[in-house]
Amino acid sequence: MTKKRKRVKRRRIEYRPTLQERLKDFHPFRNFHPFRGLGRSLFMHKSLYIIGGILLVLLLAGGLTFKYINDNYTVTNIYVSGNTHYTNEEIIDMVMDDALSHNSFFLSLKYRDKSIENVPFVEKMDVDILAKDTIRINVYEKAIAGYIAYLGRYMYFDRDGIVCESSFETSDDVPQVMGLDFDYVIMHEKLPVANQKVFEEILDITQLLSKYELKADRILFDSEYDVYLYFGGVEVSLGTEDFIDEKIIQLQYILPKLSGKTGILEMKDFDEGTKNITFEEKNQ
Repeated sequence: MTKKRKRVKRRRIEYRPTLQERLKDFHPFRNFHPFRGLGRSLFMHKSLYIIGGILLVLLLAGGLTFKYINDNYTVTNIYVSGNTHYTNEEIIDMVMDDALSHNSFFLSLKYRDKSIENVPFVEKMDVDILAKDTIRINVYEKAIAGYIAYLGRYMYFDRDGIVCESSFETSDDVPQVMGLDFDYVIMHEKLPVANQKVFEEILDITQLLSKYELKADRILFDSEYDVYLYFGGVEVSLGTEDFIDEKIIQLQYILPKLSGKTGILEMKDFDEGTKNITFEEKNQ
C-alpha cells in the first residue's frame, strides 16, 4: 500500500534587481556612434542650406520680375468714354485708386472679368488694356430721366420712374421735375404717381433737349399733365406730348432770341399745319 504524497504549495517569488545592480548594467554611450551623429547633422544642415538657397533664388527672381513689370507696364495714356456726369479725372481717380493701379499688368489682374459698380449715376465701368502703357475706361451711365426734391434731398429716377440715386446736389445734365403727386419715396422702387407713362415722356423730353443742346432748369406738369419748361426767365408752355419733337426743334431757334427776357412762350397750339407760337413778354 502506497502512501499519498503531501502536496506542498510553492510560492512564486518575483526577483527585483537592486539599484546597484541596475546602475552596474547602465551604459549611457552604448548606442552612441560619433560618426553616425555627425553625418546626420551634416545632412540636416545641408538640406537647410538647399532650402534657403531655393528661397533666395525665388526671392531674387520675384524682385527682378516685379521691377521689370513696374518699369515696362506703367500707364501713361488713358482714354475715358461714355461719361457725362463725372469728369475724366474723377473717373480715373475711381479706377486707379492705389499705387499698383498705375500699372497695366496689375490693372488687368484687378479688373479681369470684373466691372466697377456701386458708383452713383453709373451702371458699371470696364477697363480695357490697349497696350502696356495705354488703357481705356468704358463708362456705362444710368439712363436718368430727371430728379425731384424730397425731404431736403434730390431723388433721381430713370425712364421707368424707379428711384436709382439720392443726392444732396442737383445735376446740370437732367432737369428738376415738378408737379408730380406722390406721398412717399422708396429707393429702387417706382415713384407712386397715378400716371406711370409720364416717366417715358420725361425721358423723351430730356433726351430731345440734350440732342439739341438745350438745358431746361425745370419741367413742370400741371394736373392735366400738360408740360411746361423753364429756361431762366422764359416759361415754355408745350401742352401735351403731341408734336413734342417738332416743338423742341423750334425751341433751339427761338430761345437764343429771347435771351435776357422774361415771359411766356406759348406753343400749346403748335401743330404741323399752323405752327402757332406766341411770346408774351413780362415787364421786369
